[in-house]
Amino acid sequence: MPRALLALAIGAFGIGTTEFVVMGMLPEVAAGLGVSVPSVGLLISAYAVGVVVGAPTLTALGVRFPPRRTLVGLMVLFVVGNALSALAPTYETLAAARVLTALAHGSFFGVGAVAARRLVAPERATSAISLMMVGLTLANVVGVPLGTFVAQQTSWRLALGAIAVIGLVTIAGLLAWMPARLTEPGDLRTELAAFRRGQVWLVLGLTMVGFSALFAVYSYVSPILTELGGLPTGWVTPVLALFGVGTTVGTLVGGRLGDRYGFSFVTVGLVATAVVLAAFALVARTPVAAVVLLVLFGTLAFALGPVVQNGVIEAARVPGGSLVSAANQGAFNVANALGAALGAAVLSAGLGYTAPIWVGAVLALVGSGIAVVARAADRRGRVPAAGPDAVPVECRVAA
Repeated sequence: MPRALLALAIGAFGIGTTEFVVMGMLPEVAAGLGVSVPSVGLLISAYAVGVVVGAPTLTALGVRFPPRRTLVGLMVLFVVGNALSALAPTYETLAAARVLTALAHGSFFGVGAVAARRLVAPERATSAISLMMVGLTLANVVGVPLGTFVAQQTSWRLALGAIAVIGLVTIAGLLAWMPARLTEPGDLRTELAAFRRGQVWLVLGLTMVGFSALFAVYSYVSPILTELGGLPTGWVTPVLALFGVGTTVGTLVGGRLGDRYGFSFVTVGLVATAVVLAAFALVARTPVAAVVLLVLFGTLAFALGPVVQNGVIEAARVPGGSLVSAANQGAFNVANALGAALGAAVLSAGLGYTAPIWVGAVLALVGSGIAVVARAADRRGRVPAAGPDAVPVECRVAA
């Protein structure tokens, strides 16, 4: 494994931790700033807004620079944002600092995915992306629980300060291990030309719909486990830890399967996800079966992430592909909002806690249909749009 991938994974770990750790320390932040818990909860939405805005904007600004310079710049922004968050004297200051921190999120993963696949042979591109993304899954297994513990035992400010240190470690790793000229600097016109390809929009649509299945269920996993499964509240945290282990395993295995089977793995994986969710809905009142199927669901969902991320870059068929890669990160956030909203809708309609699970199953099936269309379109060999910026490359969304 190239050591530069380790630097990318450390950065992903820091970003994943800072994104989700606020959820675990809402009371501590609220008490420290003298505001309500719901007010602090809005910081989660503020972070999501920062991701959506920053992913295309900062990636577009960085396309003319080599990946190492762009990634280091994004990590500097990440460190500054977390340091300001740790020192924030007021709620308003903290909100602004969180948005600043979030600006680096989508662009780091977008540019990082392109850099990761350039560090290895083409046939290992998906595995390389999965090694970077495993830092994100480990954040949920290790970083968020540890940060929550630090906030509860000492100070939430110390937890955010420690995350800033992770950013500094990432910068050191990038400077030491990432090649200075991994790719030639690109230009914005060429990157934008990728969005003329229908194949790119199919993959982005797949991300928004297919991965909504994950968030339709995961957003309500606690009441699903307690209200349906009958698990004691104290068991929710260990089950979520198992879910996190499953996502980590899935990310690593998915990278290897993606290298071997290409985009067809996404179609099969989404169908399998729908089957698992249907079974989950039917046996949700049986605690052991519910937990096993939930962990299997997380494993499957996260196994598809690296494959789709690599697929959108290959679908672009332009040198680089950082902008479409970052756009896919924005699509993941759209999936988050869409899945949670659809789950809330069926719950508000009084359909019960099995309803979000069935919604997830339907979304996974629709996503598999989009994957079939994307694969068929690629097989027909649609050529890139004509023009001076339409540069053919050898990669395709693998069939």
